[in-house]
Amino acid sequence: MPERTSYAADPDLQADCGSCFGLCCVALPFSRSSDFPVNKSAGTPCGNLQEDFLCGIHERLRDKGYSGCTVFDCFGAGQKVSQVTFKGVSWREAPDSARVMYEVFPVVRQLQELLKYTAQALDLPAARPAHRDLRRAYEQIDALTRGTAETLLTVDVDALRSAVNPLLLRASELARAAVPGRKKNHRGASLIGSRLRGANLRGASMRGALLIAADLSDADLRDADLIGADMRDTNLYGADLRGALFLTQPQLNAAKGDARTKVPHPLKRPSHWAA
Repeated sequence: MPERTSYAADPDLQADCGSCFGLCCVALPFSRSSDFPVNKSAGTPCGNLQEDFLCGIHERLRDKGYSGCTVFDCFGAGQKVSQVTFKGVSWREAPDSARVMYEVFPVVRQLQELLKYTAQALDLPAARPAHRDLRRAYEQIDALTRGTAETLLTVDVDALRSAVNPLLLRASELARAAVPGRKKNHRGASLIGSRLRGANLRGASMRGALLIAADLSDADLRDADLIGADMRDTNLYGADLRGALFLTQPQLNAAKGDARTKVPHPLKRPSHWAA
């Protein structure tokens, strides 16, 4: 695989709803809660799904009670399953393939997320000593995502994740080693509702930390490892997230921010954040 300017910016790792058969709106279930106003079972199209496979209330999801949709990202799995695995033939055109398509989608979604993390690690100059192994892992995962439906349903995603995670951890350690000073370790910590306003968390390990409703306003999170951190309702007002490692768009979408929050490229400032 030739060197690229950026792996994480690859369009294949970004959701393209226009090339998808609305799979997240059909394949996945949801329950009536603060995130959804109604119940929907797996395999049943959402009532807001249009004939063109686009959402009829996409710009008003939060207003209509569908905030759960706004924090979901398929990382490009939707268009890959639609256009590659099933070669552009939708579940409406071929109802007999619908069940398998719905089963394949969450598998590919997990693979695409892992591919995204691997791509982000490959974009870290400081992680160059790990790039060879990371490229090999990237190629392996990417090849799996392009397999047949039958092959995809046999993939052991947990085993694959266990094999790749040490590479991601090494990349994180290499990148954070360049940050001066002692780095805090909050890996897997329960920080629900914690008051960390203005905290110096630069280069910290926040891997898998529970940051639900935590106050991280004005905190320095530059170069912090946020892989798998639960950031639902995390207060990021004025926080500096530049260079944050393995941060994803769904994490930002689930958090609260404002115009002062510094977001790393190529992630986008959520439209529901405060002005």
